Amino acid sequence: MNISSRAAYALCILGMIIVGSSVAVSRLITAYPMLTGQALRYAVAAVLLFGVARFFPAPVRTRPTRRDLILLIALGAVGLAAFNACVLTGLRHAEPAVIGTAIGAAPLILALLGPLMARRRPAARLVIASTVVVAGTALVEGFGQTDATGLAAALGALACEAGFSVLAAPLLPGLGAVRVSAYACLLAVPLLAVGAIVTGEAAAVRLPTVAEAAGLAYLAVVVTVVAFIAWFLGIQQLGVERAGVLVGVLPLATLAVSAVMDGRLPGSAATTGVLVVMAGLALPHLNLPRSARRGMRAHPALTD
Repeated sequence: MNISSRAAYALCILGMIIVGSSVAVSRLITAYPMLTGQALRYAVAAVLLFGVARFFPAPVRTRPTRRDLILLIALGAVGLAAFNACVLTGLRHAEPAVIGTAIGAAPLILALLGPLMARRRPAARLVIASTVVVAGTALVEGFGQTDATGLAAALGALACEAGFSVLAAPLLPGLGAVRVSAYACLLAVPLLAVGAIVTGEAAAVRLPTVAEAAGLAYLAVVVTVVAFIAWFLGIQQLGVERAGVLVGVLPLATLAVSAVMDGRLPGSAATTGVLVVMAGLALPHLNLPRSARRGMRAHPALTD
């Protein structure tokens, strides 16, 4: 599916707003068996995504190759199962700010990894913009209190967030955004189910409460189906490097949803952080002198 760069930016921002809200919403399900809940979430999402795929243009190939399958298993394991396990574990051992601040470092990692994977130098402007976004995220979220487990989980969530985009990028041209999402969700289910059995969690399975059911439904339908499609469609057009900066929207959404759920406004440091993040997000798109624009042409990731 061909979309304009402007539409791609809008889709990426929408995706990150939704994913950012999921960090706050995930607090509703921290008492529910973690691996079992995520398995249910991705099973529902996989069914919906394969249904939605029929309404999208046919991709280059409808079935994954052996190489695709390896990447999809890694995507399901790292970007889905492990990421959510890290977030939920982190929320049990740390304040949400710790998780949000760690994930907020993903733009810088992606700004470096994207071009390095393409065997070229990172674009200086995107690296600077990503650094500004990371600094603003630290102000937005603060650093919060945590123990060693919470810190390890936060760093794990950061690595998984970066891996989510890096692993998906080579799959998108062949399979398309919807089918990549669908296959990744489908393959994450048995991984999570086996984990639940091995850890003994399966024996503690119970019906979710009303709040837990609402949280799981939101994560399955809105976060997994809508956000995944939006993010993958955007990243397919923009590439990992440019789209990675937009991960900075995630902590802003987390802050906003947390403020609504907690019934209190953010403090002055968080408000300042929002402005800093917005400046970082705008930096790659500011008008430059002609000499600087010539420099940008040497970096295809900076041009539409």
